[in-house]
Amino acid sequence: MGWLADETGLERCAANHVPLTPLSHLQRAAKVFPEREALIYGDRKFTYRDFHARVSRLASALSKSGIAPGDVVATLLPNVPAQIEAHFGVPACGAVLNTINIRLDVDTVAYIFDHGGAKAVLVDPQFLSLAVAACEQMESPAPRLIEVADDGAGVHSTGGYDEYETLLDIGDPDFDWVMPEDEWESLALNYTSGTTGRPKGVVYHHRGAYLMTMGTVVSWGLTLYPRLLTIVPLFHCNGWNHSWMMPLLGGTIICCRDITPEAIYDGIADHGVTHMGGAPIVLNMIVNAPESARRSFDHKVEVYTAGAPPAAATLAAIEKLGFNVTQVYGLTETYGHVTECVWDPEWSALPEAERAAIKARQGVAFPMMEDVTVLDDGMQQIPMDATATGEVMIRGNSVMKGYYRNPVATTEAFAGGYFHSGDIALQHPNGYIQIADRAKDIIISGGENISSVEVEGALMHHPAVLLCAVVAKPDEKWGEVPCAFVELKDGVDASEDALIAFARERLAGFKTPKKIVFEELPKTSTGKIQKFELRKRAAAL
Repeated sequence: MGWLADETGLERCAANHVPLTPLSHLQRAAKVFPEREALIYGDRKFTYRDFHARVSRLASALSKSGIAPGDVVATLLPNVPAQIEAHFGVPACGAVLNTINIRLDVDTVAYIFDHGGAKAVLVDPQFLSLAVAACEQMESPAPRLIEVADDGAGVHSTGGYDEYETLLDIGDPDFDWVMPEDEWESLALNYTSGTTGRPKGVVYHHRGAYLMTMGTVVSWGLTLYPRLLTIVPLFHCNGWNHSWMMPLLGGTIICCRDITPEAIYDGIADHGVTHMGGAPIVLNMIVNAPESARRSFDHKVEVYTAGAPPAAATLAAIEKLGFNVTQVYGLTETYGHVTECVWDPEWSALPEAERAAIKARQGVAFPMMEDVTVLDDGMQQIPMDATATGEVMIRGNSVMKGYYRNPVATTEAFAGGYFHSGDIALQHPNGYIQIADRAKDIIISGGENISSVEVEGALMHHPAVLLCAVVAKPDEKWGEVPCAFVELKDGVDASEDALIAFARERLAGFKTPKKIVFEELPKTSTGKIQKFELRKRAAAL
C-alpha cells in the first residue's frame, strides 16, 4: 500500500482545502491591486478597491432585500458596469446569476423568468418594457424589477421602479461574502438559444468557472494587467467567463454598451485595449470600418473569435490592421470556449490562404478540459483523416452541472460519459477539430444561435403558407442569416415583405428571415424536405 497505508491523519480541512470559486479572484484583487483600474466606462473609472466595495454593497443590499442563498437574480443589461458587478455581487450573497439575452422576445423572456424562478431582475431602462411585458405573461409571481440607469448614454431611469444606485446605498461595503461551502454549488443559470423549442437552463458551478478562468490565462498567453474590451455579450456564457478572470490578473475591463467600429477603435486607442472576443461579424466590422471611425495604435490586439469560422479574406485583412485572431469553440453548456486553434510557429511560413484555413479550425482542448474529440454513433474515435465525420464530444471540469429542471435532457446530453455537443465535425491528422456541419440545423447569425424549427413554426402560422423550410444563407455582415423557402397554398398569394413582417411580429428581430424564396420544396420519396438542397440554393442567391 506504500503511502496510502501511512496517510492516517492526513485529512481535508480548512487549512488545506478551499472550494474553488471565481469570487476568490476579486477578494484577492482588492488586497493585491487596490489602486489599479478595474473598470472603465466612458468617464467613469473604478479601482479594485471601489469595485470590491460596490460588489459588497450589491451583495449586502440583495440580502437585505430578501434574496436568500440559492435564489435566482436575473439581469437584462448590455455590457455596462452593473452587469460586471452582478457577476460577483449576486453569487457573493449566495444567489445564482441569470443573465438574459436582451435580444429575446417577450414570450421567451417570460418563460425564462418563470422557469428560472427569478426573484429580482436588474434591468436597463432601454429593456424595461420587455421586462414588464414578460412579467405580465408569467404564470408564477413576477420578480422585483430594479432599473439600472445609464445617464451617460442618455438612458435614464423612468422613476417607476427601484433604482440600482439607490439599492447600493443601503448595502454594506464590509459585507461578509457568502462563499460556497462546496465548489459544486450553482453559480449561474444560462439559457440556451432554444434551438429545439424552449430554451434549456444550463447550470454552472463555481469549480467550472474558476477553472475556465485559469485555463483561459494559459491558452491566451495572458500576463499581468491585460485590458479587455467587453465585445462578447455578458449574457453569452457570462462573456466567456472573462469578467470572472480579469481580477486574477489585476486587469482592466473596458465596458462597451453599443458595439460599433468607433467604440472598438476608441477603446483600443484611448484605453490601450489588449484583448477582446467577438463573433466573425465583429471582425468584419473592424475590417470594413469607415476611415472616420479608424484610430491608429501601435500594439497588437489579441482576439478570440467564435460562433462560426471567420472567412479567410477577413482573417487576412484584419491581421494587417494589428489584430491577431485565434479561433475558439464552445457552447453555453461548456461555459464558453473549450477548444482553441493552438498555433504552430511553423505555420507562419505558409501562404496566406493556407494560414487562414488553419486559423478557421476549432482546434484542440483547453488545458482545463479532460478530453474534447470527435466520436461516431458508437462512441468510438473517428479516423483523424480530415474526411470522416462524427459528433464533437466533450468531457472535463468546465462542463455544466446539467439542464435545470430537465433530467431527461441532462441524461441524454451526458450519455456515454461525454457531453454531446450536437455539432458534426472532422479531425485532421494532428487532432485538430473542424466543424463540418451543425446538427439540428442551427443558424448562427452574428454569434446568435437561431433555430430553423422556431422560424418555420412562426411562418407556418401564416394562412397562405403550405410548407416552409428555413436554412442558413451566407451573409457578408452577419456570417449567416435565416433564409426561408416557402410553398404557398393553391389559389393564395403572399409577398416576401408581407411574410417577413408577419414573422417579425412573432420572433426576435435577429431570428426574422432576411430572404423568402417562393418555390416547390425538394423532398424525398417519403416527403422529407431536403434541406441540403436548399442550403445550396441559398448559397447561390
